[in-house]
Order: sequence, then C-alpha cells, then structure tokens
Amino acid sequence: MLRHFPREVGEAFERLRTTGDAAALERVVHAVVQDHIPVQNRTPGIVLTPSTDLIDHLGFDSIAISELVFFFEDLFQVSISNDEILRVRTVGQLCAFVSEKLAAARKTAG
Repeated sequence: MLRHFPREVGEAFERLRTTGDAAALERVVHAVVQDHIPVQNRTPGIVLTPSTDLIDHLGFDSIAISELVFFFEDLFQVSISNDEILRVRTVGQLCAFVSEKLAAARKTAG
C-alpha cells in the first residue's frame, strides 16, 4: 500500500507496527494526508502541523475524507465509522484517532 511513498514512510510504518512508535505514526499519517490532499488544494512544500484543519486548510471534502478513511482502514486493518471520522477536524486529531484505533485493535488481537 505504501509502495509509491518515500522509503522513509515505509520504514516508519514498520517501526509503528513493531514498536508503536508515536513519531512513526505521525510520519505515516502526515504522508498519507499529504498524498490525499485534493489536487486543486495542493501547495508545494506544505507543512502539516497538529492544528492544520483537514477541511478549512487542506480543502478535504466528503469524497477526499472517504478516500482517506478507506486507505487507513486497508493500511491498518481497522474499521472506521462515519460518526467517528466526523469528529476529526485537524491533523493532530487524526493522529490521535489513528493511535486510539491501533491501540484498540492491539487489545482485541492479543
């Protein structure tokens, strides 16, 4: 799933899977968000911060958010409901949300 991403993103994903490293999680989430920014809103060199708003700053619409959700569901093997994702507004909230989803998945798996 991460083949078209830079090597560092794949390495961060592996660190996240093996150690739960929070910095690795942030790297992966940021890369996926940047990859899913709607084309008309892409700005070269955009820097994502925890307060970057997915809708107001990056122009995510319902279709782009759905694509982001599908990607995260496939990548992390989790299920994300519409009600859950509607509460996520910023990149920081998205990182926290994904972290919570992964923690819950680890609890049920082991």
